[in-house]
Amino acid sequence: MAKYIGLRLVQSVFVLFGLSILIFFIARVVPGDPARAMLGYLATQDQLQAVRVEMHLDKSFPVQYYYWLRDLFHGNLGRSAYTKRPVVTDLVQYVPATLELILFATLISLVIGQAMGILAGYFRNSWFDGVSRLVSYLGIATPSFVIAILLLFFFSQILHLAPSVGRIPIMTQAPPIRTGFMVIDSLLAGQFSTALVALSHLVLPAFSLAMIHIAQEGRITRSSIVENLGKDYITMHRVHGIRTSRLVFKYLLRPSIIPTVTVIGLDFAFLMSNAFLVELVFMWPGFARYALTTMLNKDLNAMVAVVLVIGLTFAVVNLLVDIVITFLDPTIRIQRRGG
Repeated sequence: MAKYIGLRLVQSVFVLFGLSILIFFIARVVPGDPARAMLGYLATQDQLQAVRVEMHLDKSFPVQYYYWLRDLFHGNLGRSAYTKRPVVTDLVQYVPATLELILFATLISLVIGQAMGILAGYFRNSWFDGVSRLVSYLGIATPSFVIAILLLFFFSQILHLAPSVGRIPIMTQAPPIRTGFMVIDSLLAGQFSTALVALSHLVLPAFSLAMIHIAQEGRITRSSIVENLGKDYITMHRVHGIRTSRLVFKYLLRPSIIPTVTVIGLDFAFLMSNAFLVELVFMWPGFARYALTTMLNKDLNAMVAVVLVIGLTFAVVNLLVDIVITFLDPTIRIQRRGG
């Protein structure tokens, strides 16, 4: 296992290196002047030339990439033309906000999607199976931002059961930043009321993001449950009179969730770059919203950093998924030990 993880880490490093080269050169050939985007249309030619020299834009692409890579290893991703701050500062502010939202959405989709898929698969062709199919079709067919608007309208504007926008109310004192996760930082600071408020602000946007994944993961889990129910070892356990709860959780669930684990990992990485519409609806100061804004403003330094963060997320999540699947499926462990 250690050898396999080390190999995957090396592969991930090469993938990220190739991704950095690709996005760096693509960002440089996009029409427009990065110096003009940073200084605005009122800047003089001397000011523009000074910025081009500072950003090494007056040099060839390979030389520009060398300077950028050198700065990257020193923790310097340049200055954002949109926020006028170091890109690293922006990432430290915006990435934890989106991670907190995505982790909560993933937890919701994992619990509800798995429960719905297991029950629908075990009691297939029942009324519950029919209702779960309807919910799945609606969840897959409805965009996340539409669900966000509907949830915001009913639960915030009409029923007044949930807050509308932001991570915490404007007048609430934010806790000291330690992890960047508002709920965790509030708990660490002993601000339990602030933690509850921050958690309440998470509910609607997290459900908006989780709905489509609840539907997808529920359908995949149901299909796996139905397939495994027809296998010989399940029939043998039934013949020996093993009670239903033990049959499901000890013998049926583990092999049935392997396809779902893969989907959950991909969904998590996918949400990292595609949560911007939900963040816009709920005015969530997150990474996806920041990424869209910087790309629309042709912020080269921020664009490259955004793609690298997304690529790093995919690499880490895929590695974790492979490790989890290895522990869930003994045949994979045996094959890797034999290799």
